[in-house]
Amino acid sequence: MIRVVPGDTGEGKTKQLIKRANEVLKEAKGNIVYIDADNSHMYDLRHEIRYINISEFPIDDYHEFYGFLCGILSEDNDISHIFVDGLLKMAHLEQISNSDELINKLRAITDKFNVQLVASLNCSKKNLPDFLQEFTIA
Repeated sequence: MIRVVPGDTGEGKTKQLIKRANEVLKEAKGNIVYIDADNSHMYDLRHEIRYINISEFPIDDYHEFYGFLCGILSEDNDISHIFVDGLLKMAHLEQISNSDELINKLRAITDKFNVQLVASLNCSKKNLPDFLQEFTIA
């Protein structure tokens, strides 16, 4: 299952993701992964949450980002939640309208492995494409 938190820069998407990740930890029956672009929020999360700084890995496009997520899932069968702070930036997608193929792939893999993926998107809710509307939270 995929959920997205849309919003413009400075609207609190990261704070919302961190809060959700920490809250999910209380009830999750599996492991939680939080992927960020740097280490700036590492200490805002509970230590039980696996924190990944994606800038440490050579990811240049959304195909490589998808492969990276597949690798995370193949390494740990007990993952129940993955949080991605800035999906478009991490997947190197310049326009949200170009994200439909990635979203479809993510949807297929999260459904197959029963993982909930929650990602922030730097896009106002009113400008969110129709294919992403069903995934919106907040």
